[in-house]
Amino acid sequence: MARDLSPEVERLMRSREVNTKKKAALCSIRIVRKVPDLAENFMALAASLLKEKHHGVLISAIQLCTELCKASKDALEYLRKNCIEGLVRILRDVSNSSYAPEYDVSGIADPFLHIRVLKLMRILGQGDADCSEYMNDILAQVATKTESNKNAGNAILYECVQTIMGIEATSGLRVLAINILGRFLSNRDNNIRYVALNMLMRAIAVDVLAVQRHRTTILECVKDADASIRKRALELVFLLVNDTNVEPLTKELIDYLSIADPDFKGDLTAKICSIVEKFSQEKLWYLDQMIKVLSLAGNHVKDDVCHALIVVLSNASELQGYSVRSLYKALQAYGKQGSLVRVAVWCIGEYGEMLVNNVGMLDGEEPVTVTESGAVDAVEIALNCHSADATTGAMCLVALLKLSSRFPSTSERVKQIVARNKENVVLELQQRSIEFSSIIQRHQSIRSSLLERMPVLDEASYLVKRATATQATISADKLAPTVAPGGLKLPNGVAKPTSAPLADLLDLSSDGAPASTTTSTTTSNGFLQDLLGIGGVSTATTGVPSIASTDILMDLLSIGSSPSQNGTPGQESKPVHAVPEAIDLLGSLSSTTSVSETKPTHLVSQDMDLLDGLSSSTSVSGLEKTVHPSITAFQSATLKITFDFKRQPGNPRETTIHATFTNLTSSTYTDFIFQAAVPKFIQLKLDPASGNTVPANGNGSVTQGLNVTNNQQGQKPLAMRIRMSYKVNGEDRLEQGQVSNFPSGL
Repeated sequence: MARDLSPEVERLMRSREVNTKKKAALCSIRIVRKVPDLAENFMALAASLLKEKHHGVLISAIQLCTELCKASKDALEYLRKNCIEGLVRILRDVSNSSYAPEYDVSGIADPFLHIRVLKLMRILGQGDADCSEYMNDILAQVATKTESNKNAGNAILYECVQTIMGIEATSGLRVLAINILGRFLSNRDNNIRYVALNMLMRAIAVDVLAVQRHRTTILECVKDADASIRKRALELVFLLVNDTNVEPLTKELIDYLSIADPDFKGDLTAKICSIVEKFSQEKLWYLDQMIKVLSLAGNHVKDDVCHALIVVLSNASELQGYSVRSLYKALQAYGKQGSLVRVAVWCIGEYGEMLVNNVGMLDGEEPVTVTESGAVDAVEIALNCHSADATTGAMCLVALLKLSSRFPSTSERVKQIVARNKENVVLELQQRSIEFSSIIQRHQSIRSSLLERMPVLDEASYLVKRATATQATISADKLAPTVAPGGLKLPNGVAKPTSAPLADLLDLSSDGAPASTTTSTTTSNGFLQDLLGIGGVSTATTGVPSIASTDILMDLLSIGSSPSQNGTPGQESKPVHAVPEAIDLLGSLSSTTSVSETKPTHLVSQDMDLLDGLSSSTSVSGLEKTVHPSITAFQSATLKITFDFKRQPGNPRETTIHATFTNLTSSTYTDFIFQAAVPKFIQLKLDPASGNTVPANGNGSVTQGLNVTNNQQGQKPLAMRIRMSYKVNGEDRLEQGQVSNFPSGL
């Protein structure tokens, strides 16, 4: 029908009657939508209608031109050549026209025609520099002369801004458009402010510097009473943050955090934490800001943020004293903030002696007077106030246990505090209380070694784990792939690892299967599990799972397995079989027994101690070692790695490897990381490296210790796949290979 009626509609568009022309133009819009092939029949007629004076005909003609541009590229090019001049004339005439009652809206001459013309200009000027240049003057005139104190005028200005940002406009015109949006932000109308914020978010991609000039006004919108404006302004502030303005913007957001509405604190806290993690240049500034956020909105901080903070603290040895003192003071003032309590009690448990002795004082820092009893008081108060939270309670019990070792004078008091939870309705806290009481009462000789400070948490492995978890969440939500926010940007001496998973290292053919890894069940207490490696179920080489009730303490105290400090796969967990009744895990342990040599305990039916029966002659410090010849484990044109070996005669399966990394080039390697993986019949433990910078030309080297246990020694030789990542002049490099030339008998 549209094809049949099209010639008749074309004839009517040439009519002298104004209303007939208008109706015919509106009809032709429907025809073009139904049959886009007929667009070429209306191109010339649409262009001719733009010369009319009647506004009704002009609006209909402009709408027809807009549909033609959408329907046909040929029509778009035709209208660019033949309509730009007419559109500019229409816009100039309507802008400069005198008062006309039939078209006047609040003192503005026909705002509907204004907006239709501006929309068509945006379509014609997009991607066409010549058309855009022809429009610049009239757009500048509209932007400067239109009144902004009336809603109709604001509608025209907003459409003018969209047109300027959509075409190939000059930089000066874009600055003018963004300044109009800045004025919108000061308007009392919430709708105008909201659309201005939306438009500014799009304008950042075009001219971020012009948007930055309105940063103060945007920050004020974060404090607006309207929830929609607050959220949109916060997203815009997040996009505006860069290395130069991160500190003042963060200060403003944190200052507002103390008075923000509870419903808004969650979003605000998440954005502040993301900004601090992404843009912090110094660890001290990062720690200060995170402690402020924990103090003001600790109940809104997510567990992964707290874990990231603890990882940074673990790696910043020079700031541990300052951090534990700052957290102690924050805990005294803001003891109801859950995440603050968790991080604070962890630090007090690990670095309590630094708190009491004011170790590691920074310039200008005021000393804090804290006694050994005062440190225990702080943890006890936290335990009592947060008894309903199993994760916080468990961390408080661990901190108290460690303080009993750090401060022997408080041991009796800690024992009493821990014993109060023996009948706790929360099974996790009850079990910890019973086991920790046993450690305090019956195992004084090994308590200090069991409760020594945790090893440095491997930041690179944590970043890989966190990025993997983020990608898994995105996939689960079926979102489009996005650029990850990038982890902690800190000068901590640890390079950000490559995106390839460490599992790639496990392509070892010696056993036909990948190395087994320890997996943990994700629960609501994931933060505590990540931090202490507890709550999971370890899988032994035989595939027999251990019972979680006994495995928790084994993971906590590293008994029965050798967990990697570098997150390296390939380690086995020795099975601890089910114990049907309550047992004392540490009873009758000889004072000279090595904790790491605990044997698997099989099914028993009566009370017993998992550490009973160990030989009293076993040395904690280890036995004499046998030396094997050195090998060149890896050598390329840029890097050489040598392995030196030592074996313990009393345990032929265990070998200590001393790795030496030598730089063969003239450029220094920075952020050096060594990773290794082994088959599942081998256990591997990596010690921290001596440094992360490998000097050029072999003028010095980096060393690192490896401890391997071959559970099939004599049947299968050692095999290992290695990967080295580092930076050369800021550029990431990666090398990998397989070590198969181990000395025989290992």
